[in-house]
Amino acid sequence: MKSKIILLTIVLFITNVTHSFGQTKIDSEEIADKMQWFADAKLGIFIHTGIYAVNGITESWSFFNKRISHDDYMKQLNGFTMSKYDAAAWADLIKASGARYAVITTKHHDGVAMYNTQMNDLSSLKATPAAKDIIKPFYNELRQRDIKCGAYFSLLDWSHDNYPGFLRDSGRYEIKDDWERWYRYRDFFQGQIKELLAGYNPDLWWFDGDWELSAERWEAEKIRQMILTHNPNAIINGRLQGYGDYATPEQNFPVVRPKHNWWELCMTTNNSWGFQFKDQNWKTPYEVITIFADVISNGGNLLLDIGPKEDGTFPPEQINILKELGQWNKKHSEAIFNSLPGLPPGHFYGPTTLSKDSTNIYLFLAGNPQNQIVVRGLFDNIENVSIVGSDISLEWKIVGKISWSLVPGLVYIQVPEKYQDQYMTVIKIKLKDKVHLYRGEGGLDI
Repeated sequence: MKSKIILLTIVLFITNVTHSFGQTKIDSEEIADKMQWFADAKLGIFIHTGIYAVNGITESWSFFNKRISHDDYMKQLNGFTMSKYDAAAWADLIKASGARYAVITTKHHDGVAMYNTQMNDLSSLKATPAAKDIIKPFYNELRQRDIKCGAYFSLLDWSHDNYPGFLRDSGRYEIKDDWERWYRYRDFFQGQIKELLAGYNPDLWWFDGDWELSAERWEAEKIRQMILTHNPNAIINGRLQGYGDYATPEQNFPVVRPKHNWWELCMTTNNSWGFQFKDQNWKTPYEVITIFADVISNGGNLLLDIGPKEDGTFPPEQINILKELGQWNKKHSEAIFNSLPGLPPGHFYGPTTLSKDSTNIYLFLAGNPQNQIVVRGLFDNIENVSIVGSDISLEWKIVGKISWSLVPGLVYIQVPEKYQDQYMTVIKIKLKDKVHLYRGEGGLDI
């Protein structure tokens, strides 16, 4: 009889063909090496800091969508004090969350730089009462804690009079009608990128705003080479018109596992990126943890956003979310960090991950079930079952194994309520060898 037994081997296989974002051919071995820390990191913290926190309105889009005039939006410069900004406290909070990297807005679409740019005077240092560079001390503190530094940077600038999408005073123009004006803007934004490279050297570049122009207009390939010439290990998100290293779905969780080798879900802790007074729709720690488990089960990272107030402090709800997430991460770290994507659909009803050697399966129990959990299609190769973060071993039972059939039975595991985590329990199945799964249809033709 023809065997339908399939040995599941979890291997990161990348061919040396056109990069998944479609624009350039990038050496696959080089990419795989430098992306390893990102693949292992699993969790990053996104920080949207800017003048929009003064009125608590949507960053940049509030004037783009004409909910406020550009002039009134820019009046927020006068209220941006960062009077209680403490870069060490920010870095401590990120460390407490368990995150391995952080991404901060160096400049959003409003054009207000949060660092000491020399390309114009529109910065937190020169144009606000804060009178300080927000980025440099933050990066210094992150690096002291072995946390990678990421720079959000908007390619477009709706406040710059040489940008073709300039919004004030009917300043829009077509590039083909005024090339010199476009060249001035191109030199401006690329000059800011050079400043960030030379003075801050981000480990990760998180571009945004690329949708308004083509890769050729942005000179995306040139930007990529500029970054990698300065820092060959830098990685770039997928918003550089095809010249990035990983995909960045925003807010919406993918229902199926993305096809990209690397991906990152960026998501807010309420409904807003920056601080907004009226937005009290906070996600609970349980909601964040279960979303995070789904992300890593599907081979992705979570970039969880927080937004400080204009004085540099964070809402207590965001602090609570990060600290509770951090406690859970610390308890279950072996199942989270440095792990591989979990079992294919159908084997377990919930998120899963694998150890890098594929000899440990981690089951994430959403809702902490009262009844037994079950794993399907796992050949009887179990050495031990335990609760992650404890020394508690659990009994398991094989159900439905027929002696004359090669099809494996069902593995049933009872998890006593007294041992369950308040948010999400994680079970470890330690195997005698690499995971070996049955992926057939059952029946007599095995």
